[in-house]
Amino acid sequence: MSKTTSVYLDYNATTPLDPDVLTAITNTLRDAWGNPSSSHTQGKKAKAVINESRQNVASMIGAKPSDIIFTSGGTEGNNWILDTAVKFFHDDLKQDRKLNTESHRKQLPHFITSNLEHDSVKLVLEQMVSTGIAECTFVAASKLSGRVEVEDVLSAVRPNTIMVTVMLANNETGVIQPVSKICSRVRSLKRHLGETSKILLHSDAAQAIGKVKVDVSDIPVDYLTIVGHKFYAPRVGAIYVRDLDKGTPLYPLFFGGGQESNFRPGTENAGMIAGLGKAAELVVRNLDVFEKHLKEVRDYLEEQLKREFGDLIHINGKFKNSERLPNTCNFSITGQRLEEPPLSFWPVVFLKTLPEMRYAFLWGGRQRNKTLTSLFVVSRNVSTNYQRKITDDKVLTM
Repeated sequence: MSKTTSVYLDYNATTPLDPDVLTAITNTLRDAWGNPSSSHTQGKKAKAVINESRQNVASMIGAKPSDIIFTSGGTEGNNWILDTAVKFFHDDLKQDRKLNTESHRKQLPHFITSNLEHDSVKLVLEQMVSTGIAECTFVAASKLSGRVEVEDVLSAVRPNTIMVTVMLANNETGVIQPVSKICSRVRSLKRHLGETSKILLHSDAAQAIGKVKVDVSDIPVDYLTIVGHKFYAPRVGAIYVRDLDKGTPLYPLFFGGGQESNFRPGTENAGMIAGLGKAAELVVRNLDVFEKHLKEVRDYLEEQLKREFGDLIHINGKFKNSERLPNTCNFSITGQRLEEPPLSFWPVVFLKTLPEMRYAFLWGGRQRNKTLTSLFVVSRNVSTNYQRKITDDKVLTM
């Protein structure tokens, strides 16, 4: 092949800035550069930008602005929420005098999560377990649905369970997890004497926001993690805390100022927050269009893969009874002698592969007797016609 064209398909890892988002950031850094805590004109401008952005982020997920706290990104948000659960567990024990015995004080908080989680959940919980801070049950996703099944989560509940945390959608398979059903069932559990008074509910919504509707009135979580750079915003984020002003627990990670309602001290990054707010506004305005376009392009790709490869192609994230993100296609090419035709047409797909396959795709090498696994992640900005041209012309991309 004499010419290759590079097409960015790593949108589940990060997205570029939307032009309107870049404009919002630039305007804020130029015109509203004051300290938002200051009472002069520049400070008030910056504060107004932050307030508007908070409203936009809240509107995007059907929340109250007072329930939105800005963060540096998803990793901080997830760490913060998990840390809060541990602290709440110990405070809960102290407040219940019947449980404030030596044996109960030695209990550790128990988390329930899935084997699908991002490292900012998975590794945090593993660290807590290894250091004797917490216990954790990792519930495996079903091979029949790609989901964590509700009954499997419920069967993992213990007297000392303090939190269930399951991502809203998986970045590898695109499968949307039954978080709403999990939360509803967990909330319906009656807690007894000697058990935690309540089980907190969290979902990392990083991969779902901007691709499918996410509304906290439909998803009864206590906490939601929002990550800007997954939906054309800069690398900042936010957490949602349901009814934060009515006592849902949130413990500051650090101290030093009164910003973010005394929960996250430090002078706010008004420019990046403005970008996050603008991206949220675009999601509210255009989500139906984005979702329809993404699904059309993904479905077209899968049709072409089946046409070119037939039974050699297996769509891993497509299950009869599961929904999936409209922008993500996870597939395998199976069989013997994979270096021979018809695989001389390498698919217009590359996001992540098994470690041994990564360089085979990147550098044009071929692997014999392997299963090739890849993800295709569609941009909301690439037209369907252009994507079809790329596919039909059989251009190697990555």
